[in-house]
Amino acid sequence: MKIFVVSDTHGQIDKAYRIFDKTGGADLIIHCGDSRDDGKRLSDITGVPVEGVSGNCDGAYRDVKIVGTPAGDILVTHGHAEGVDYDLNALLYTAEEKNCRAVCFGHTHVSLCRDVNGIYLINPGSLTRPRDGKSGACAVIQADEHGFFANLVYYDTLFPGGRPGGGNSPGEKTVKGGRIRSILNYSDRF
Repeated sequence: MKIFVVSDTHGQIDKAYRIFDKTGGADLIIHCGDSRDDGKRLSDITGVPVEGVSGNCDGAYRDVKIVGTPAGDILVTHGHAEGVDYDLNALLYTAEEKNCRAVCFGHTHVSLCRDVNGIYLINPGSLTRPRDGKSGACAVIQADEHGFFANLVYYDTLFPGGRPGGGNSPGEKTVKGGRIRSILNYSDRF
């Protein structure tokens, strides 16, 4: 089973669709919130079912879903209610409590793919508003009876130079947050 994971698209799905198409599609789309309706729009365009949760910009306090796969269950949440800006322990505890093998989450706009004591923590970051100095990313998960394999896919790897159709034009400056932005813990309000 191939799973395409995105988060924090904030109403802009062009890059997500381009990567989805370029990587050969998937059997399922997981959208980790901000904006949940973007997952539905991707599903409508691709014909692939979506499992999505609401994020803080969707007006949800906490939205958690369990998605079954041949490799085990995946916990899906946005992450703001679990305090992912500070640490990932609440996610790990919830995954252990629910007997999940992986957690897909967002909120930080920073991509992450890490195995912590047998639980995969997967944050695809944001394709539209990345905060890690990169062009944005998503994740692709292969889940079968042998286990999970997760990989981050960076937009500029597939579309060097930020083109076609999005990102910065040649010569266009990228605006990056400074000290104030980091003090505010990357709040989605700014």
